[in-house]
Amino acid sequence: MRKTASIVLSLVLASAVLSGCSGYNKIMKASDYNTKYSLAKAYFMEGHYTTCSSILEECVAFLRGTSKAEEAMYLLATCYYNLDDYLSASQYYMACYRSFPNSTYSENCLYWSGKSLFLDTPDPRLDATSTNNAIIQLQRFVETYPASKYRSDAEKMIYTMYDRLVEKEIGTAELYYNMGNYLGNNYRSSIIVAQNALRDYPYTKYREKLSLLVLKAKFQMAQESVLEKRDDRYRDAIDEYYAFKNEFPESEHMKEADRIFRISTKNLGNKNQIIEED
Repeated sequence: MRKTASIVLSLVLASAVLSGCSGYNKIMKASDYNTKYSLAKAYFMEGHYTTCSSILEECVAFLRGTSKAEEAMYLLATCYYNLDDYLSASQYYMACYRSFPNSTYSENCLYWSGKSLFLDTPDPRLDATSTNNAIIQLQRFVETYPASKYRSDAEKMIYTMYDRLVEKEIGTAELYYNMGNYLGNNYRSSIIVAQNALRDYPYTKYREKLSLLVLKAKFQMAQESVLEKRDDRYRDAIDEYYAFKNEFPESEHMKEADRIFRISTKNLGNKNQIIEED
């Protein structure tokens, strides 16, 4: 009988609060956290996430150790997610996961924590730390729940973030390439950056672009080389051409690659002025 009365009271209080600020203020001053939690859930169902989160922030600490603790923390994380406060959402999802690692919400918590970090990542050209943290979190999810319905989405986010990191490397490699031999051999630096990106992110959608940049940089390094190193560098460019052609035979850049090959071949063994195409 007492339990029924408590439920009725909670519903009445929730209805009163949802209809005005005065009711809300009364409830927030109350000491009955079970009633406050019922109110928070009512706000959650109505989509009032800002108000819900403010109540749950207070309830979570007091509900620790009770049967409502996990759900309260999960709902608080979801409130922040729906409010686009992805960093707070990720932190609460992970707190819920760590506190209840083998429970009803564990899989969801680990996935949504990673997705929240993914949505919170800034431009990696400015700072790649958040992007790397999101990748680690989502990889952990995939490894922990390989059969999850969220696995495909998690992997797509991981590859998207890999490509964001590659974009940063492409920008650096292109900068070195455009600097040429200004204050040193920047072509070599361009090659190193591009090759490292190819090694670290072998499945990136920018693989062809990086490979072409390596070919062009090796060719330009031969073109602008001193006579003693010219033949070796042309051979290196020719080897790179064959690697590019083998991997990307249908590339829209094959005309440019073929031109590099023809000029490099003509100049092998040439001790005079560099031969260009007619």
